[in-house]
Amino acid sequence: MHISSVSNTQERKDAAVVVVPVWREKEAPLLALREGKEFASLVQFSLSAGDFAGQEGETLLLYRDAQGLEKRVLLVGLGNKSSCTCAVLRNAYASVVKAMRAKKLKSANVLLPETDHIERESLCQAAIEGILMARYTFDQLKGESAQKKGEEARLDTVCFCGLNKAEEKLLQKTEKVIDSVNFVRDLVNGNSDDVTISFLKQMAQDLGKKYSSSVKVKILDKRALEEEKMGLMLAVGKAAVHEPALVILEYTGNPGSKEKIAIVGKGITYDTGGLNIKTSGMETMKADMAGAAVALGIVRAAAELQLNVNFVSALALAENAIGPSSYKPGDVYRSRSGKTVEISNTDAEGRLVLGDAVSYIEEKYGPKQLIDFATLTGGVVVALGEEATGLFATDDALAKALEQSGERTQERIWRLPLYAEYKEYLKSNIADIKNAGPRKASSGSGATFIQAFIKSVPWAHLDIAGTAYLSELKPCHATPATGVGIRLLVDFFEHCDGK
Repeated sequence: MHISSVSNTQERKDAAVVVVPVWREKEAPLLALREGKEFASLVQFSLSAGDFAGQEGETLLLYRDAQGLEKRVLLVGLGNKSSCTCAVLRNAYASVVKAMRAKKLKSANVLLPETDHIERESLCQAAIEGILMARYTFDQLKGESAQKKGEEARLDTVCFCGLNKAEEKLLQKTEKVIDSVNFVRDLVNGNSDDVTISFLKQMAQDLGKKYSSSVKVKILDKRALEEEKMGLMLAVGKAAVHEPALVILEYTGNPGSKEKIAIVGKGITYDTGGLNIKTSGMETMKADMAGAAVALGIVRAAAELQLNVNFVSALALAENAIGPSSYKPGDVYRSRSGKTVEISNTDAEGRLVLGDAVSYIEEKYGPKQLIDFATLTGGVVVALGEEATGLFATDDALAKALEQSGERTQERIWRLPLYAEYKEYLKSNIADIKNAGPRKASSGSGATFIQAFIKSVPWAHLDIAGTAYLSELKPCHATPATGVGIRLLVDFFEHCDGK
């Protein structure tokens, strides 16, 4: 995709369509441009006739004389000026891509609204993200003819008009961030037989080679896991063709500092539920490695953006398969920390690999903060739907920083409690702890299990079960995989500023 910008509308080159934002007003819709003379006469009739109201995400395609730079004008509604937010802008500009795709329009000049209600940088970023995120498609698994049709309808040239020098840099930065979001989307949307443990190991090694000046890669294979006595990871992966592994990438963007943050991602490349086999919903379980995809994608994003921060990113990889050697409900396995775990449910496997992984990372790397990402529980979806990620944390400052990043990026987070009573749900008569409790507060008890393997590091657990892979598509997401976590972490790292 070719993305560019010009400082004013007069500098734009020819394109298939020009995108014009419109406010919804009580009397009549109003162009969201201070200098809209070029389009005023063209849109006047459509606005006064009631064909277009300027509602959020509403679009209307108009045609004009070929003497203009573009033969088509695409109106996009932003709703009421006073209530417009960055989220509204992002979704509205995403609707532009959908409208263009329907008409197979491949190039656009995009005008941005002019308003004092939203800070200019945030406005630009929201509109840019809407266009770039909505453009993503995943048709690699379709037939050749379907892929060709998809390519014919794909937006491939965009020029954002009216950007100054700083906003042009913001455009370039946002493009790199969304490229990493799409990198994660590809992994999560991909076939589980393609996105295997071996494949993810190779992807990590490729990143290490590409960004060798800032990224180092270490892989703990099955033998290394055995030497480290990581019995929980080994148990989950016992029946799989691809052996479990802990993949660790160290990113150094601030060589002058010894402090680092840790990111740990749950990487169950496919989850059958094990011997407690899932009775429904298994077709989405290729997405159970979304946490590990975030852990990999954030390294890519940080290296591209040259973020001024140090962090270690770990992918806790296993496949929860079924076979003669499957780990069994009722049996007890010893973790790396020494705690023994009674398996009350083999479908609560993600917390097992995370338990060993966070124990290893905290001890070996001594991070100042540790954040894990995991598609951990259906319970968090019941609580929050697909609108927000569940947050559990032992440190208020860390939780607040993540919540603020969630607000700025609209990758919203809602903090849930870690009540001491949840520990009672996980008591075992024959082991130190069991891996699953009753149905009630299932997301809380899942987080509490992981917490049992944290010694003292400030820790946050982000349950992305509802936000990583959607059941219903949204304006910015034309496929189920969202790439949630990348924009959040980039913002989080930028605001921690390597300190």
